[in-house]
Order: sequence, then structure tokens, then C-alpha cells
Amino acid sequence: MTQPPAAGLSGAIEDEAEGPWEQAPDADAPPEVREITVPAGLHQQRLDKALAQLVPEFSRSYLQQLMALGAVRLQQRAGVKPAQKVHAGELVSVEMRPTLQSQAFRPEQLPLDVVYEDEHLLVVNKPAGLVVHPAAGHWSGTLLNALLGRDARAAQVPRAGIVHRLDKDTSGLMVVARSRAAMDALVRLIAAREVSRHYLALGWGAWSGPRERRVEAPIGRDPRNRLRMAVVDLAQHPGKPARTDLRLLDGNAEACLVHCALHTGRTHQIRVHMASLRHPLVADALYGGAPVSGLLRQALHAWRLAFVHPMTGQALEFFTPPPADLHQALAIWGLDYNAPSPRC
Repeated sequence: MTQPPAAGLSGAIEDEAEGPWEQAPDADAPPEVREITVPAGLHQQRLDKALAQLVPEFSRSYLQQLMALGAVRLQQRAGVKPAQKVHAGELVSVEMRPTLQSQAFRPEQLPLDVVYEDEHLLVVNKPAGLVVHPAAGHWSGTLLNALLGRDARAAQVPRAGIVHRLDKDTSGLMVVARSRAAMDALVRLIAAREVSRHYLALGWGAWSGPRERRVEAPIGRDPRNRLRMAVVDLAQHPGKPARTDLRLLDGNAEACLVHCALHTGRTHQIRVHMASLRHPLVADALYGGAPVSGLLRQALHAWRLAFVHPMTGQALEFFTPPPADLHQALAIWGLDYNAPSPRC
């Protein structure tokens, strides 16, 4: 059964909106019913806030969903609302029904391209189209489900060992922890920027400016379109500092192949920084990049991953070439893929 994330892990992943990481009740078993008397210390509290203290193993948002399902009763009355006040001595009944989120963390037998494996960690080559972990609209068929299906030990590690993410339509290398100790150590490495992540990005337009450039531009939600991220002015909008080092590998009048090195891990960071330079990624419709024949997802590939093994101290470095769809797009413009030296 998947453990809820421990305190201090949230900084390892640049998360978008997602459901709570709850322990999943057995969907085939009769639902557990909890009956709890409201103590004097919670008199006149909101029902959802009181329940979050009375049932501490579940989040407030999870309990609100149970209310919406009619699974919470107050003094045997159904149809209760989260903001409803409770009174000392009242009886609250909670039927622990599984939600879509709680049922999401189930093992599935899905193929995984494992580049490296030892007792502490895995390095996987994620294909484009694979969602990393369950979220709204993708409650199954994710990398997390595949990890749970591959190794029973993954259920004992928060998020099945996932410490960083790739967008659904970005391909390439990811490291995954296989133990809690390895996960905590990887989180520290990522926070200290000691995990080197390098990407190949195919952008529209003739490259302008120097072949190498550093982009230091904060990223936050686009104030004009909440579905997108954008470079923002931190004096006016919320956001976080972001740095990407870019180096032109090859290009012509229509497109440019760029080597990108991440120094921070913001949501859609490379996509936003490339678009800010007027080189939106090919086929990245969200940020203005038109598709080409055979490539229907953003032209971004996590090509190189390097770090010191958190448990053994061994220096590890992994490479994976662009997949067929990106390789075909490069061929359309006659752009050469020559393995770039990781100088960025």
C-alpha cells in the first residue's frame, strides 16, 4: 500500500495540480465505517477541518470528496457540507469509500525501458505519451502504476520512488528510487542541484544571438492563461527563479536543434524559456509551436542524466538517443544529431 509523501519531499518534484497521495482502500472489500464523537476542543469547527484532525491519516481534500459522495453523516444526517459547523458530542460517521485518486495507486503490468537497475534505484527511458503519475484525467496507465506492477517494494516508497518528472509528451531519462533511504538521498541531490539533466530541443526559426546563452528568467502561471506557464515579473506575479543553459547544435533558416541544461526544475521550464526566445518547440501547441509530419508532441527529449550514486558514491552517467519521431523531424530539415559534450 502506497505511503503518503513524507514531509520535505515536496521540493523534489515541480508538481502541477494533482489529487492527494492517499492510501488506497481495497475496492473489493466492504467499506470501513468510522464513528467518531466530536470532542469539546473541536466545538464550532468546520466539519472538514474537524474531520482532518479526527481522521489524520487522510487529507482534508480527500474527506471533502467523501462528503460529496454522501459518505459522511452528522448525527445520522446525510448531505452534509464541508463548511457546516460541528458541536461537541455530535456523532460523525465516515464511510471510507475509495475515490478515483485512492484507487489510482494500483500495480499495472506495463512495459518499461529500464536503462539501469540496482537494489537502490532505477533509471528508465520514458516514452512520449506516458504520464509520470496519476492526476486528473490520468488515473491509470502511468509510470507510477508500472513501477508498482514491476516491484512490490515500490509500494513502500512515497510516490513509488518518483523524485522528478517529465511532461507526458517529453521522452527520455528519469531516475527512480527503490528504497526510502535512496529516495531521501536523491531528493537532497536534486535540491542541491547535483543531478545533471540535459535535453535535446528542436525549436522553430533560425537561431539568433550567440551559440551559447544562459536564460535566467522566473517562471509562474501565465496570468492571461492559467493552463500555461510563462516568464513572469516577480514584482507583479507569483513565480520561481529558473535557469536554463542553451547551446546551438545545428540549425538552418527554419529550425534549430538546441542542447539544454537544467539548473532548476520548473514546470515546462525549457518549453517556456525557448518560447520566450521566439523559438517555441516544434509541435508544442501550448506555447505556439506548429507540428511537422510525424511529430505530434513537443520536440523535447531528456537525453543525458548524470549524478553520483546516493548510496554507493559511484559516478553514473546515462545517454539515450532521440526516439524515432524526433529523429524523423530532424531528418526533415537535415539537422545532424552529434552527441553534444555536456559543457553547459
